[in-house]
Amino acid sequence: MVLISVDRYMAICDPLRYSVKVTQQIVALCVFLCWVCSVFYAVILLYDSLNHPGRYNSCIGECVVSITGAVDIVVGFIIPITVIVVLYMRVFAVAMSQARAIKSNISLERLKTVKVKRSEIKAARTLGILVVVFLICYCPYYCVALTGHAIMVGTSADVSMILLMYFNSCLNPVIYAIFYPWFKKAIRLIVTFQIIHPSSHDANIL
Repeated sequence: MVLISVDRYMAICDPLRYSVKVTQQIVALCVFLCWVCSVFYAVILLYDSLNHPGRYNSCIGECVVSITGAVDIVVGFIIPITVIVVLYMRVFAVAMSQARAIKSNISLERLKTVKVKRSEIKAARTLGILVVVFLICYCPYYCVALTGHAIMVGTSADVSMILLMYFNSCLNPVIYAIFYPWFKKAIRLIVTFQIIHPSSHDANIL
């Protein structure tokens, strides 16, 4: 989601150089690095958990220091949310200025540019909804983690908060389907296995 925020920021705040900076090669590299970093990060957390199996079996009143827990909160939540919020505030400011420009008298020569800006603003609005849903799904877990996650480990509340985080990934396609009809058509092609037909490349989803 951080990468999507950066993409929307560049598309709206620096549209003239967007096509030069954001190429297919750059996008592929960013996606690859995102997966590599995620797997590496998950392996480190798993390795630490396996090396400290009795971490959550402490006595009442015992001081338990979890370095990986603190790192997880900072790297997995605080830093990404800070970056997303800062970028989206900038995007929102630019989008508002574009909305005011659209309402004012504009020349016919700028009509196509305005249409492009409207599509970018719609994408930024969708990103804003995704960010809000992300916060709703992730805040309960990390707020409890800040106050003392070890107290609730293994309880039904702990399981519910973890499931809520996973549920966020299920909501993202639904949100995209609501705001983008072409996304809904593309999902239908995949679910109905029409994507494997040779004629699928001629399908019009726009």
